[in-house]
Amino acid sequence: MAEVKILYWSGTGNTAAMAQLGADGVTAGGATPVIVPFEETTPDALASETAYALGCPSMGSEQLEESVVDPFVEELITSVSGKKILLFGSYGWGDGEWMRDWVEQMTGAGAEMIEAEGVICNDAPDSEAEEALTAAGNALAAAAN
Repeated sequence: MAEVKILYWSGTGNTAAMAQLGADGVTAGGATPVIVPFEETTPDALASETAYALGCPSMGSEQLEESVVDPFVEELITSVSGKKILLFGSYGWGDGEWMRDWVEQMTGAGAEMIEAEGVICNDAPDSEAEEALTAAGNALAAAAN
């Protein structure tokens, strides 16, 4: 059974809850999810992976978290070409600009998005986010097998 890594950073617990929903979809898709906070791994740990998920909430003026996630992504970006990636995160205000920018950054480096626009939700995941994350997790499992 293939493993699918789901990396996340969460300030309030909403993005952590989203990671778990994605993991539920991975399990339903026949793979084993491995949920890991960004702080507990390195970009090198993803080098051999064909499919994985990255989650970060919107911070500040709609940007990635600056002290952990942004530097991680800056290092990771050189190795995402050809990888199937799910991006997800929550926000408290704004319109999702941080996710659009993140998707553009990753696709510009050659990554293939599991969800074309990423999966976002306002505050805690609602039923729409739950459905989207479960489906995306299922697609991640298929991509990893």
